[in-house]
Amino acid sequence: MKKLVALLLAGTMALSLAACGSSSSSSASSAPAESADEAVSEAAGDAQQTADAASTGAAAAAEIMTVTPGELHMATNAAFPPYEMTSDGEGYATDAAGSVHFEGIDVEVAALIAEKLGLKLVIDDMDFGSVITSVQSGRSDIAMAGLTVNEERKQNVDFTDSYATGVQVVIVTEDSDITTAKDLANDKMIGCQQGTTGSIYCHEDYGDDHVADYTNGAMAIEALKAGKVDAVVIDSEPAKQFVAVNDGLKILDTEYITEDYAIGVSKDNPALRDAINDALNEYIADGTVQKILDKYINAGE
Repeated sequence: MKKLVALLLAGTMALSLAACGSSSSSSASSAPAESADEAVSEAAGDAQQTADAASTGAAAAAEIMTVTPGELHMATNAAFPPYEMTSDGEGYATDAAGSVHFEGIDVEVAALIAEKLGLKLVIDDMDFGSVITSVQSGRSDIAMAGLTVNEERKQNVDFTDSYATGVQVVIVTEDSDITTAKDLANDKMIGCQQGTTGSIYCHEDYGDDHVADYTNGAMAIEALKAGKVDAVVIDSEPAKQFVAVNDGLKILDTEYITEDYAIGVSKDNPALRDAINDALNEYIADGTVQKILDKYINAGE
């Protein structure tokens, strides 16, 4: 009898242990399975988010269209130091052929913007009067040439936010009887760079008969030195450069007018305008643009 009871107890314990073992084994095996399912679910979610982000980025990139895929063409007049000029070294960009190098405030800022957008900056050097037309007609992507924002230009291109302030000043010979900008009204002949706001304002203020337009600022300065004009109205920064390398000239203490510089973009390409504006404002906010301005302007003083 005792043997039978012992056998029954042993069987009961075996069943009990088997039951416990089964329960424990089931819990242990189900936990990893649930964790694996969660991991797969999380991985799938992450993959979907990555795919969505990539899709959004690709869509945004697809919206940015340029004249030449992979390039940002900048229409400028590279005779406007320190904003744009040819470089003896490598510079920050070249023309389409890669044979001419350029530097300056506008060139360096544009190069950073192009890099931010994943594009290569290419300089389209031309007469200043053709800069807006080049963008408007789709031959260039942006106009950046110490370009002042005014109502007339707003009719032809859209503008980004301003990145610099320009001041129009008056250059005269050291022996000139012109002492203030007001003296320009005394039957004087004024030299200007064709198509600039300085030229526009002088035509409006003093009449067409008293303004002589030249292809670039250097030509206007040569006309002043030759006595063909009595004064030259031009932006203050190029004015400093011209006076520094031409003896016998000076800049009047009084300013002619103050204005804002910005980047012109085709009205048919708002996505490019917005992308450029976002990049530009990022560089303004972190102080990069101001450092570039200080670098060139202080160097010219």
